[in-house]
Amino acid sequence: MDVRHLELLRELALRGSVTAVAKAAHRTPSAVSQQLKAAGREFGMALVEPSGRGLRLTEAGRLLAEGGADIAAVVEQVQARWDRFRGEPSGVVSVAALPSAAAFLFADVMRRLEPTAISLRCSDFDIAEVEFADLAVDSDIVIAHSFTTARPTGAGALTVVPLALEPLDIAMAADHPLAAQDSVVPEDLHGWEWIGVPKGYPFDSVVESVERFTGTPLRVVQRLRDNRLVESLVAGSRRLAVLPRFTTPTGGGLVLRELTGIPSRRHLSAMCRPDKAERLAVRHVLQQFREVAQAVEERHRARPEAD
Repeated sequence: MDVRHLELLRELALRGSVTAVAKAAHRTPSAVSQQLKAAGREFGMALVEPSGRGLRLTEAGRLLAEGGADIAAVVEQVQARWDRFRGEPSGVVSVAALPSAAAFLFADVMRRLEPTAISLRCSDFDIAEVEFADLAVDSDIVIAHSFTTARPTGAGALTVVPLALEPLDIAMAADHPLAAQDSVVPEDLHGWEWIGVPKGYPFDSVVESVERFTGTPLRVVQRLRDNRLVESLVAGSRRLAVLPRFTTPTGGGLVLRELTGIPSRRHLSAMCRPDKAERLAVRHVLQQFREVAQAVEERHRARPEAD
């Protein structure tokens, strides 16, 4: 049994298309297709079948792809034991994260890793919740968020490590009429224009919850991704927005007010493939992210101050 064929089938299961596998492996789609045919000959049955313009795994192919995942996990377990034998985890750990989480996690985790033989290769992605799980194909760790549970949508069989529970507050200008209150309730939030986020982003779930609670739609006049841009537009107007407590700078004309009466928080979690989770360096980095996130959560446990 050629283990390389199992690895190839696992890659096809993870990436979904021959083109994506070829791109990741720096090969041509034709070369990958030839390898799949060779794998079928070795095992004596069809492992892939036509699906539209591409190929998909057959039931036999899916079974062998699962075997490839099992082998990858065992290899990582052996590597972890070897790292422990040598005395410390080492190597590069790739991390993909949403920017608003990376802003309060990356710097402290990097400082913690300076005395070790581990280095981080970081990237940031401002995408919808359901898209973060796909990043785990190529990244060792993916830091995502969810409005409902600690397991982001699409996580499937990924290993998920909860990091923190962050309040999502209502942002407004310091001289906004609602700023005179210590907190706000859903009924306070109607009659104002809003700066929102694209549909499918957890912050928008707060807006939708307010609308369901009151039975009245809010006036969302803009939908933007960048929190810094949203902050500037809110601070200079009478508009409202949902912003995360941990990284939103108050003062300078911007304040946060806690929303009471409905859930208004997001789960921050780290996700990784089960085989990657066995790697000692990955486990060490996950622990650092968890400790840093919990320390930040503890510092911000109280309500936002009334500036």
